[in-house]
Amino acid sequence: MTFKLYNSITKQIESFSPKNSDSITFYSCGPTVYDDAHIGNFRSFLAADLLRRWVESPMCKLQTESGEPHSGPRKVTHVMNITDVGHMTDDDNADGGGEDKMEVAAQRLLESKKSGDKHTAADIDPNDPRQIARFYEQRFKEDAIALGLKVAIEAENDPSLMPRASEHVEHMKQVIVDLLDNNHAYTAGDPGSRAIYFNTQTFPNYGSLSGNTLDQLKGGAGGRVDQAQQSEKKHPADFLLWKEDASHKMKWDAPDHPDCSDWDQGYPGWHIECTAMALARLVPGGLNAAHATHATIDLHSGGEDNIFPHHECEIAQSCCFTHNQSFARHWFHARFLKVEGEKMSKSKGTMYTLRDLTEKGIDPAAVRLELLKTHYRANADFSMQGLKDSAKQIANWRDYARLLLSEDSIRPSDSLSTLLHEIVNDIQLALSKDLNISSAIGWLNKAINETGVAPETNIADLPKDAVQDRENTALTTIASAAKNCDIPNKPMDASKAFSNVRDESLSFAERSYAALHLIDNILGVIFRPIEKGQDTGIALYQPGVTPSEEIESLLQQRADAKKSKDFATADAIRDQLSSMNLSIMDKPGGKVEVAPSH
Repeated sequence: MTFKLYNSITKQIESFSPKNSDSITFYSCGPTVYDDAHIGNFRSFLAADLLRRWVESPMCKLQTESGEPHSGPRKVTHVMNITDVGHMTDDDNADGGGEDKMEVAAQRLLESKKSGDKHTAADIDPNDPRQIARFYEQRFKEDAIALGLKVAIEAENDPSLMPRASEHVEHMKQVIVDLLDNNHAYTAGDPGSRAIYFNTQTFPNYGSLSGNTLDQLKGGAGGRVDQAQQSEKKHPADFLLWKEDASHKMKWDAPDHPDCSDWDQGYPGWHIECTAMALARLVPGGLNAAHATHATIDLHSGGEDNIFPHHECEIAQSCCFTHNQSFARHWFHARFLKVEGEKMSKSKGTMYTLRDLTEKGIDPAAVRLELLKTHYRANADFSMQGLKDSAKQIANWRDYARLLLSEDSIRPSDSLSTLLHEIVNDIQLALSKDLNISSAIGWLNKAINETGVAPETNIADLPKDAVQDRENTALTTIASAAKNCDIPNKPMDASKAFSNVRDESLSFAERSYAALHLIDNILGVIFRPIEKGQDTGIALYQPGVTPSEEIESLLQQRADAKKSKDFATADAIRDQLSSMNLSIMDKPGGKVEVAPSH
């Protein structure tokens, strides 16, 4: 079965058919780096990463333009922009109303410094938006790498995969000049605050993505309206390409066009950046080639909040620049994320960042799985219980990997109905149907559970008849080996794993182990660097907790109290540790596991 994916512009599930199945171009709208990205932002970024990983997988078959199936191998060139200029606070308004988000960040940091509040960017000059942008850009990239975004990992060696808007202003001006020359854009306003607007009436297909047609937008529907701006525009839906504003902190010379010959400096609108960067980076030969060859890109992604006005405006200006009927062949949008059933809220403390969660000792892999395991076209509900379930799920998968590594000589009994390497086709079918990740995870768990021993089970404690045709002494040996077995910190090459899965000369364990690697090349949660806790002798400190003399002293007092059977004191110390946001669990051998309270 070839891969079928919902296309936001046609409103239907259809074959994903790139122009060149060997080499696919993919553009994702990235973050505005004026603050830390929250988990809602990362849901759409991770959905795009899952899509990219699936398209690259040898399990994924595509349909070529001629209708033939294509099994790969294939390369995906994935670009994600960094917005550090032009994104305004009223981003549901096509005019880009309100304030530049980078200047809002500057004001926030300045106020924070004046009030004496501690802030993570305390050493940043709040009057320099470029410093602020670089600070939050670096934090975003660190978070993205921790969550396994391949585009961020690759950008470590190729920064052009995560281009900055501020470094592509000349490309934006090139597109704007072309739009002016071809009457798709016009100038308006008074000297000092003049603007260049895109003329939406020159693009009949405006509204094809969002449904917000020009007739519907006559009265300014679809966004807040600035009456001063509306009066100077030819149509209420016309959107900003460039704004003259010498007072703006981030500013550039006006586009080199006769209509702007006496303009002061200014800045680009938000929407123009993605057209410029996508075509400049993804089309061989850059913008000039894109203009001459009527180029398109294969995939474009973002959150559902990007659909209007941002992506609608991108389509209009891009199509008019390239003289093509489409900008991207396939549009991919992830739905919103809720937290504990409600909209994320700063005031309620539910607008989590990754750092908020890892400080509680939560594995970034668990955050990744929690954000991915709900289908991208359904609203996901993020919860602390869900995080715990995801962490347990990953621990089970890792335990199973250790088990497979330790039992090469063990053969399954004839009673086993499912082996992991035998359900690869089922997972392939699930993901081929609009990226059905929940079904794929279900097949993975079914195979593991039916292997005969659930991975979370302490195998050495099983009764002799728990698993047919295996001696308990053998199980004890396996359990011991698995417990001390380290799994790789990255999955094996997907092509090699795919080959091993089909190699009947290999053992059941080797083939199933390869299948787990093949699947994790898509999931990205099993074979990855695992942060380990610290052992101080009296306690095992889990990630997120730093040992201290105070904690060690309290644990020793509790151990002494338990030894003397003073359980009231021991319980009081547990409560004291709990008030310090620490959770403790007694482990075999007398040690205590100390973890953050979630």
